[in-house]
Amino acid sequence: MARIDQTPFELDILDLSHDGRGVARRPEGQAGAGKAVFVTGALPGERVLAQQTARQRSFDEARTLQVLRASPHRVPPRCPHFGVCGGCALQHLDEAQQIHAKQRVLLENLERIGHVAPAAVLPPLTDAAWGYRRKGRFSVRRVEKKDKTLVGFREQDPRFVADLSVCHTVIPQLGFKVDALAALVDGLQARREIPQIEFIAGDATPQFGGVALVFRHLQPLPEADHAALEAFGREHGFAIFLQPGGIDSVRALWPEEPQLAFRLPQWDVELQFRPLDFIQVNAGLNQKMIARALELLDAQRDERVLDLFCGLGNFTLPLARGTREVVGVEGDAGLVQRARDNARHNGIVNADFHAADLAQDLRGHPWMRAGFDRLLLDPPRSGADAVLKQLPLKGLQRIVYVSCHPASLARDAGYLVNERGWTLRSAGVMDMFPHTAHVESIALFEPR
Repeated sequence: MARIDQTPFELDILDLSHDGRGVARRPEGQAGAGKAVFVTGALPGERVLAQQTARQRSFDEARTLQVLRASPHRVPPRCPHFGVCGGCALQHLDEAQQIHAKQRVLLENLERIGHVAPAAVLPPLTDAAWGYRRKGRFSVRRVEKKDKTLVGFREQDPRFVADLSVCHTVIPQLGFKVDALAALVDGLQARREIPQIEFIAGDATPQFGGVALVFRHLQPLPEADHAALEAFGREHGFAIFLQPGGIDSVRALWPEEPQLAFRLPQWDVELQFRPLDFIQVNAGLNQKMIARALELLDAQRDERVLDLFCGLGNFTLPLARGTREVVGVEGDAGLVQRARDNARHNGIVNADFHAADLAQDLRGHPWMRAGFDRLLLDPPRSGADAVLKQLPLKGLQRIVYVSCHPASLARDAGYLVNERGWTLRSAGVMDMFPHTAHVESIALFEPR
């Protein structure tokens, strides 16, 4: 492999990439003139002194050494670990500009990949930009050279764990106690046997403060470690779970039977969940997202709605409050059972749930043959092309598509518009992950 020339060089930043890096072109007079360069820490309109970090055939990668001419939208990052920790990529960009950049990513993907454009662009949805993250995973690594155990997200170089003392995007109950969590693990006898700690938070209860920590451990923990973990949970109001094996091995250490749940007050719904279940990361934005999805879907009292990739019933149960029947379908049988339990817990009798792999042949499932008036779907990053190609879309009045990946949404939008004859009525972004390059979006389709 050829040696990378690390001589600093100047660049004018032209754009922002989908992952939050500045985009430039090698200037005339430099080797590889015109070649694209992706520059960490740089913003559009800036001139920076950069140093190359990697070379690919069609582009180079670099990092910012010095900002020579700053963008008017550059702001001081709040987090002391910004630039090292890989959890955030956009803290140096004004919050209002972050969401506009994400909107541009969505629209460019729709045009470039799907060859479609929405008739209307929805106003962006935003909520609290700090202390919002209620679900995530900390990596844990014992570093003997430092005589220290690190707890944090991965660095920008994912081979390493960031040495965090605080995280301003994680909910404050936990985000300001990362150093205490690291000290806890460092004091355990099994500190080398804990590779990760997952966290998830619901509403506070009389038992504990609503935050649950799941300690993955590769070997059985000694009783002294059990005692230390329980004491930490009691001191900080965290529920403590242990995970010695797969998902099904998770068990509560303290309290004995912690109840995890969060409320959706607008629809008088409470969703109960388990510590490794999927829930939307941003509680405030989630409620706004549900409200927008239901508004766009506009389901009527006498209609049947199909909710695909329904999870715990995040959309299904609010939908059931205002329509005749909702059918939720999800690939994870455990989530389906908890969705059913949530329906009973909330006294909802017009929501029916089914387990099915939505990427496979669905012709044998009876719910596929039932008629529906409207469709809502919230697929994973891979999108929903497999299920859309099987669905009998004739008779549907509207489709609302919630997406966590603009490229797969654009692909599926192109299919619906160009091959199935639908119209992309509107689309817009939702800032589920402020200060990151993650783009959450929503789109409304109507038949022509």
